[in-house]
Amino acid sequence: MGSSALMEAFERRFLAARPLPSFPWRSLEEKLKNSLDSELLLNILQKTVLHPLCVKHPPSVKYTRCFLSELIKKHEAAHTEPLDELYEALAEILSAEESTQGYRNYLLPSGNSISLCESTAIISHGTTGLVTWDAGLYLAEWAIENPEAFTNRRVLELGSGAGFTGLAICKMCSPTAYIFSDCHSQVLQQLKGNILLNGFLLNPDSTAPLQPSDSTLVSPKPIVMAVQLDWEQVTTKQLSVFQPDVIIAADVLYDPEIILSLIGVLQKLSACQADQKPPEIYIAFTVRNPDTYQMFKMELSKVGIGWQKLPSHNQKMFPYEKHSEMAVRPYKPSFLLPFPQWMPLENERQDKDEDRMQWNSRILSPTSISTFS
Repeated sequence: MGSSALMEAFERRFLAARPLPSFPWRSLEEKLKNSLDSELLLNILQKTVLHPLCVKHPPSVKYTRCFLSELIKKHEAAHTEPLDELYEALAEILSAEESTQGYRNYLLPSGNSISLCESTAIISHGTTGLVTWDAGLYLAEWAIENPEAFTNRRVLELGSGAGFTGLAICKMCSPTAYIFSDCHSQVLQQLKGNILLNGFLLNPDSTAPLQPSDSTLVSPKPIVMAVQLDWEQVTTKQLSVFQPDVIIAADVLYDPEIILSLIGVLQKLSACQADQKPPEIYIAFTVRNPDTYQMFKMELSKVGIGWQKLPSHNQKMFPYEKHSEMAVRPYKPSFLLPFPQWMPLENERQDKDEDRMQWNSRILSPTSISTFS
C-alpha cells in the first residue's frame, strides 16, 4: 500500500470512527520500518485527529485516546526519538471530558461531507437506531451511483436511524422531497439534530400533503421532513400525505417480529397512492440470522412477492468491512392493487434453483458487506 493510499485509509476510517482493528496498522508498521523520519505519522495525525472535520465534530474522547495510544506505540516501536506532536495531542485529549455521544464524519465524492452525532453505545435508550449500520452505508453508495432513481422524486425512508443514507441522497441525488422517519422518540430527536447539522431545514408541517412536482429542473435542496412513524399503528389515511415515488430502508430486518409490520406498512403505502402508481422500494439489510431471513422470504411469498438480483455498484466510497456476499434484489408482487417493486440488498447468496428462475423485473447484483453474529 502506497503512502497516499495508507493516509486515505486512516483518514476515512478515523473520520467515521470505525473500529481500530480495521485500520491498516501492519502496512503502517512496514512503512515506518523503512522510513528515517516521522513525516508519515505527522501526515496521518493531520488527516485524523487534527482534521478540520474532527476538530469541529470530534469522535468520542475514548476513541481518540485509544487511537493516539496505538499510533504512539507504532512510532515508538520504529523510532527512538519521541514525536512531540503525538504526545501533545494525547495530552490534550486526556484532559477532555468523556461523553456518551461522538461524531462520525463521511467524505462524499462531491467534496462535501456528512457529520453525524451518534451514541457511543450500539444499544442506547432501548434502541439500536442511534448509530449508523453498514447496510445504510452500502445503500448510500448504491444511491450515489444511481442518482436517477431519486432525482426530482419524493423519497420516504423507513427507520432512518442516525440519518446517514437520507443525508447522502439529499446531498448527492437531488430529490424534490425527502421524508425521514423512525418510531423511537430518542432516535427522532437525534435525527432532527443531524439533519440541521448538515445544513437542511426541517419542514414544520408533516401532516400537509406533498404535492406532485412536474418540474424537470433539479432542486438545489429538497423539502425535508422528519416524522414519527409506528409501522403497526399508522393508518393508510395518515400515510396518504406522503405520496412517495421511492421508499427506502436500511437494516430494518434484524428482528423477526417486525417483518409482518414492514410488509404491512408497504402494502398501505402502495394502496394510498393518489396516481395509483406503485412506488419503487429499495431495502438494504445484513443477514444476521438465517432463520429471520428465511421467514422474510416466506412472508413475501405468501403475499405474492418475487425478487431478482440487480447489478451492484462499482465504487466503495465509505469505510465498512466486507466479509460475505451481499446482493440487491427487486421484489415483484402479484396484487390486484398496485404494489411496489422492492430492491433490497442482502448478504446471503441465493440457491442455484432461485438463480435459474426467470423474472420480468429489474435487477441489482451482489457485492460485499460485513455480517454480525
